[in-house]
Amino acid sequence: MARDRKRQRPNILITGTPGTGKTTTSSALADAAQLRHVSVGDLVKEKSLHDGWDDELQCYVINEDLVCDELEDLMDEGGIIVDYHGCGFFPERWFDRVVVLQTENSILYDRLTKRGYDGAKLSNNIECEIFQILLEEAKENYQENIVVALRSDTVEDVARNVETLSNWVKNWQPVS
Repeated sequence: MARDRKRQRPNILITGTPGTGKTTTSSALADAAQLRHVSVGDLVKEKSLHDGWDDELQCYVINEDLVCDELEDLMDEGGIIVDYHGCGFFPERWFDRVVVLQTENSILYDRLTKRGYDGAKLSNNIECEIFQILLEEAKENYQENIVVALRSDTVEDVARNVETLSNWVKNWQPVS
């Protein structure tokens, strides 16, 4: 669907459970492919695109409509990497590639506990990864041929993913 647009550069969604390397991968890919990286979490904080704070999960409750309104014109321009741990609320037409990063559970647990995650926030995120919730969400909301799952356990995995995605960007052709 996204390729019906007249963009000259592709848009990519990089999603995955917190701790899978979305921001690291997105930043490196933005540099390598000369795309713009937008972290939805940062955008929500900077522009107050939320409906308050969730004390149990220790995070902002994002207002999906406000986020989409904020991103609409930018996405129409193309050349954007969106980095967020969810994907079901973004319009399908926005993305040419949806990348779901996945990390082995014990590695993810260590990463999240180092970030200070505990209680419900830690267990919910580990369960999300175990049950591949974000991969299923991506497959339900986007054409399956644009969804790709990539392993993100090590620095080498990140480098390989950036190279793979950079090559994909170089070979991407807009629909005329």
